[in-house]
Amino acid sequence: MPLNGFFCLPLRENCCPSGRKQEWIMNNELRIIISGGGTGGHIFPAVSIANAIKAKRPDAKILFVGALGRMEMQRVPAAGYEIKGLPICGFDRKHLLKNIAVLFKIWKSQHMAKSIIKNFKPMAAVGVGGYASGPTLNVCASKGIPCLIQEQNSYAGVTNKLLAKKAEKICVAYEGMERFFPADKIIMTGNPVRQNVLETTLTKEEARKQFGLDPDKKTILLVGGSLGARTINESVLQHLDLVKESGVQFIWQTGKYYNAAIMEQLKGKELPMLKVTDFISDMGAAYKAADLVISRAGASSISEFCLIGKPVILVPSPNVAEDHQTKNAMALVNKDAAIYVKDADAPNELLQKAINTVKNEVKLNSLCENIKKLGLKNSADVIADEVIKLATR
Repeated sequence: MPLNGFFCLPLRENCCPSGRKQEWIMNNELRIIISGGGTGGHIFPAVSIANAIKAKRPDAKILFVGALGRMEMQRVPAAGYEIKGLPICGFDRKHLLKNIAVLFKIWKSQHMAKSIIKNFKPMAAVGVGGYASGPTLNVCASKGIPCLIQEQNSYAGVTNKLLAKKAEKICVAYEGMERFFPADKIIMTGNPVRQNVLETTLTKEEARKQFGLDPDKKTILLVGGSLGARTINESVLQHLDLVKESGVQFIWQTGKYYNAAIMEQLKGKELPMLKVTDFISDMGAAYKAADLVISRAGASSISEFCLIGKPVILVPSPNVAEDHQTKNAMALVNKDAAIYVKDADAPNELLQKAINTVKNEVKLNSLCENIKKLGLKNSADVIADEVIKLATR
């Protein structure tokens, strides 16, 4: 039928060449790159952000970019996402000559990042810290692709500090981050955490039974991160007599790296109140079972403790950049929301302090109330909203 001198023809699906159709699809899909990793503290938030984006936009295409040989190359595919690896690593401050190879790897990573971005055509990029986010977000920013960085710690990492000028939004979890970043870019979001930590439906008694423990006894959980913590492990091994006589029960995650040697040392010394495991898959159940946690002071772990209101003794790792774990811990200690034990003092002090604390109901309740005040909810959703805004503006 003619309309204003023109004929209206039905639009057929195949009326345009396949190349143009593919281009139209590419231009209308939400495509996001998420880059970074190296430790669980970077990877868990990255996956949580990806999950939140997919929940809001099921059509979204999300590509991770990580560092070859690092933890993200296994953890990200296990979470259901595609990942590309870059041959990047950090500078070796002790062996300066080795940095010639590092410079070559940075150059190669930059070129690989260009190719990945050219093929994927992201609409926004998210950096969560770690070596790989450097070249990935640098290339994205140079091509006008909007970038958001997420800083988990109270002391900003080197990569995120370098990327700050190029990022449009900077999501943080601690007050006072304008020391490192432009104040007008900062959004206080908190750190995304693992959902199973928040969503467990078990009661405390049920959780303890799940670990083969007495449902009515005070329980301490010892965790050293995904790989374990030598100092925390030594604090237990040196005081098995204290464990036996404490009247308290323990869930002890040794970490896979240390587990075989520890199990060998415990042969013939097994204690019914000490449940030893290399890795805990259901951290929600472990936290629920515990009256008190002993932990390193990684940002993701601290965020989990804040959200569930779990009393904690923090033993910051001394083997991290800029001693950022001590700074994370002190942000809580200064608000009476956690107890701090220095790594060097832990073998002598930690276990006795933990036993004294778990038996002190007034102290436990105080720690619980104060740490709860610091929790920021729905962090992944807030960050996902910011990413989608950048990608679709």
